Amino acid sequence: MSKIEFKTVKPGQWLGLLGGGQLGRMFCMAAQSMGYRVLVLDPVANGPAGSVADDQILADYMDDQGLARLAQRCVGVTTEFENVPALALDNLSKSIPVSPSAFSVGVAQNRLEEKAYISACGVPVAPHAAIRKSADIDDSLAYLLPGIVKTARLGYDGKGQVRVKTLDEVRKAFSDLNEVECVLEKRLTLQKEMSVIVARDHKGECATFPVAENHHRKGILATTIVPARIDDAMAAQARANAISIAGALDYVGVLCVEFFVVDELGLVVNEIAPRPHNSGHYSIDACVTCQFEQQARILAGLPLGDTRQHSPAVMVNLLGDLWYGEDGSENEPAWEKVLAIPEVKLHLYGKEQARVGRKMGHITVIAETMERALIVAQTVRDILGIGDDDD
Repeated sequence: MSKIEFKTVKPGQWLGLLGGGQLGRMFCMAAQSMGYRVLVLDPVANGPAGSVADDQILADYMDDQGLARLAQRCVGVTTEFENVPALALDNLSKSIPVSPSAFSVGVAQNRLEEKAYISACGVPVAPHAAIRKSADIDDSLAYLLPGIVKTARLGYDGKGQVRVKTLDEVRKAFSDLNEVECVLEKRLTLQKEMSVIVARDHKGECATFPVAENHHRKGILATTIVPARIDDAMAAQARANAISIAGALDYVGVLCVEFFVVDELGLVVNEIAPRPHNSGHYSIDACVTCQFEQQARILAGLPLGDTRQHSPAVMVNLLGDLWYGEDGSENEPAWEKVLAIPEVKLHLYGKEQARVGRKMGHITVIAETMERALIVAQTVRDILGIGDDDD
């Protein structure tokens, strides 16, 4: 928990943000729509968040002077990416409210700590084991094969992960990952991948968004379908598990809990993200209150908003690949064709340079029925030349 108590603050006050990416950009827009001003601290100029924020401190996340200026001007600080130094949040919490806490972020930054904490909540996780040194790789790990070796820290969007089938492959993967602390996780037979976003305020009040069904391509989220195509009992269980995890962490802010639905174990948690999440972007257009407004409400000490979804939605990620032809030439995607479809909402993140695999924006399809939303989403993919998902 932060050392400074959260209080309700009036519009016109400054809210602080660590991080300058697209999640921060959407937070800025939501907070500004409610009348707040946003001060971003980020080491990169003209980033997605900094370009729309009311002001920016150009500094490293551990720069003492930059953090002091942020604390002096703002009534509270939040973050838009999970790898912000927990120590920076801890330092800020000594003078202003911080959401989420350094403790919560610290747990989420280490897969082994994360899994231990989730398990302690009584929520299942995938079978796994720690690999801290080469000697840890022995026959006792055979039950986890085939599996995935993941770095304990700093992995996202498929980075820091190696699929393995044998112990020799585990050893090679550990070596290739520079022998940093890792986790070997059993590869499970997945029926679905899902996520639940939960907003929890400083009073312990919670609001969950509808369960999202996620599909990936090359380890990066490609498509989100909401509500997920699961039965009501599983949806209720996923939301209850997300609330339990947020409560156990005494979490304050917006938290994403990612789930696997597996043949062997049913519903298990894959990982948590202590921030708004790519799979929740649909909420901007399809819910009464979006995940970014919830983030601003919590930081400003306001009541949580209604998370009710008013329309079926399909979100399609837009990666930098779309800006390049097969011959490597740069081309602007055919937005005029996409936007001729009435159910389509386009969100671009203002990034100056498109790169292969880089998240440049997303499209949300809002329709009267899920069947129609899926048809339109496929039409959008066809127009833009987006390939099929891996799952």
